[in-house]
Amino acid sequence: MVSKTKIIARYAETDQMGIIHHSVYPVWYEAARTDFIKQAGMTYSEMEQAGVMLPLLELGCTYKSSAYYEDELTICTRITKLTPSRIEFGYEVYRNGEEKPINFGFTKHAWTTTSLKPINMKKHFPEILAIAQKAAEQE
Repeated sequence: MVSKTKIIARYAETDQMGIIHHSVYPVWYEAARTDFIKQAGMTYSEMEQAGVMLPLLELGCTYKSSAYYEDELTICTRITKLTPSRIEFGYEVYRNGEEKPINFGFTKHAWTTTSLKPINMKKHFPEILAIAQKAAEQE
């Protein structure tokens, strides 16, 4: 499954040069990831209420072109790797109307309890892992 999250770049997200600041992209990744999880069939809040957290282990971000104030952007999000203990999301940021991404990146997360103890989702939350597996397999 690939979710598409629409973002309009805000003035507060620009730097002195009028370009969207590099620190904003991970924030957009988080918004897109939350949207992806909801579209997969469970909200992030519902997952946390069930006792599952996704703390960040690693983040990567590559900038190909700049975004500017009021640019209309689409963030395409997908699961790129899934195991019972880890999940990785991939992101591509497109300026609307363009075919090549202006930015792409990834986030790696651990499946944990609310006390941040790593868990095997296959053993403890197979229904949530099944939702993620289904989303990972869909084109």
